[in-house]
Formats: sequence, structure tokens, C-alpha cells
Amino acid sequence: MAADKIKLVGGAQGFNWLPVFVAIRKGMFADAGIEVELERLGSVDKATAAVAQGEAHLAITPPEGAVTNFVSGGPLRIVASNSNRLPMSLVARPEIRTIADLRGQKIGTSSLTEGTAIYTQIMLAEHGLAYPGDYEFALAGIHTTRWDALQKGEIAAAPQPAPWNFLAQDQGYRLLGEVSDYIPEILFAALIARQPWIDAHRPVLSRLLGALDQAYDFVNDPAHEAENIDIFQEITTKDSRDLARRGYIYMRDLGMWPRHMAVPHTALATTVDLMVRAGLLAQDKSAAAMGVFQPDSLAALAE
Repeated sequence: MAADKIKLVGGAQGFNWLPVFVAIRKGMFADAGIEVELERLGSVDKATAAVAQGEAHLAITPPEGAVTNFVSGGPLRIVASNSNRLPMSLVARPEIRTIADLRGQKIGTSSLTEGTAIYTQIMLAEHGLAYPGDYEFALAGIHTTRWDALQKGEIAAAPQPAPWNFLAQDQGYRLLGEVSDYIPEILFAALIARQPWIDAHRPVLSRLLGALDQAYDFVNDPAHEAENIDIFQEITTKDSRDLARRGYIYMRDLGMWPRHMAVPHTALATTVDLMVRAGLLAQDKSAAAMGVFQPDSLAALAE
């Protein structure tokens, strides 16, 4: 029998995609009768749009775009969590010593409406810096292009995931704070799909999530640490196993990859709350926004 084909997209397909690449490498998708086509689109906005427009079946991407689409009557839904922690540091050029020094500076982000821009606003607000007004954002792309922009002096700071935060620190850049200290639990990245596609492909989606569930267990198991680091290195640091080891262990021990890809109510509520605080969602829409998560597809995994 021919495998069912699923197109899975993302802005980048790096550190948080480790379970996906484990599922490919270990044959978990193949065993489930699924052939996964991956496409990297270069921005989280494009990944969300690709699913909304029916150009892809699923995306792993920050959930804010799906929330906005849902509350406006659109078809996007969250079907699972990719990660419930923020494995990021606010990285600054060496001359920037404190968060207060970011006043009047340009900060790199991948989007103005999803992910990194929201986290940055929350962090800086704790130090009395408001957006807009006290600093500006530059659309510097995903973490690898933000790192390039930092090195070229095009931006003063940017939130950077592990292990790029450690790479920057090793090269004399400053880590001004850990995002997880400000936002302990949040739906950092989610698996999103269109409701009509979900309804028409529930058995396929169930098999896909079952394969990913096995991969999440593998990623979180210390017994597989060496193999996980090998795969993590391939999709992130390439040449540096030490950075890959530091990044993988940091994320695993942070609890980034949730068991059964669970979407805790508190994590989604934090996402919605931060959208309200960042001016991306009306307060009176916050309760309705929680309906973006469709739990049915995950139910069998927890049995």
C-alpha cells in the first residue's frame, strides 16, 4: 500500500524540529505508512500562510498566527504542541551591557506579529522599555540570519535559541537574560492545520501524531543522548558537536519537548495573554481564542 503523503512546513527547521528528524531517521513515519515532505519557507509568517492557503497540510510554527486566524473566523487550528518552553537568551552586541542599554536600539525579530517580537516586548517591559517608542524592531529573519545581522552590526540584540546563544557567548556577545525566566511556560511552537483538512484526514493525522509521539519519547530519553546529539548537530551546528551537546541538553532539561505533545491550558493561556498585552488580540477575544486548540487528535496518545 502506498504511503500517505503529508507536506509539513516551517519558517526554519532547526532545533525544535529534532523529534521530526528523529521520526524520519528512525523510520517512525515510514512504519506508520506516512511519507513526510518537508519545506523550509524562511519565515514563520510564510509557514502559517502556507497552511491557511492550503499550500501545505501542516506547519510547525509559533501559534499566534493560528490564534489570529481562528478568532477572525478562519480555518486554522492547533492540533498539538511542538514545544512548551522558550529555550532562548536575549543576545546583545558586546557594547550593550544591560537591557536598559537597549533604549533607542534596533532589535532583530522574525516577525512583528508572532513569536520573538512578543517575547522581546514582555522581557523589555519588565525593565521599563515600551514598544513602540523606546526601541524598534528589524525584520532580521530566523535565528541564523539574526546571528548574521548581529555580527554585521545591523541590530543591537535579538532573542536567540540554544545553541546559537552559546555560540554568541563564546564569541564575546552578551546574554542579557533568559526568556524562560520571564515566560516559564508557553506554547512556543505548535503543529497547526486547517479544520477541513483535519476533518477529512483524521486517520492519517492520528498515525502521524502516533509516530511523533514515539519520537518525542526518544528525544527525551537520556539513554539515547548520543544519538540525539548526532541528529541535533546535523540540523543545527553542523561542525560543532560541543555546541550541539550544550544546546540539546539545555533544551531537554528545560522540558521543551512535552510528553504526548500536550497543550497545557496554562501554556496556551499564556500565549493568548501575551498576544493581548502586545496589542495583537483584543481582550474580549481572549476566552474565545482558547478554542483554537482541537484536542481530539491527541486524545488517543494519552490513553
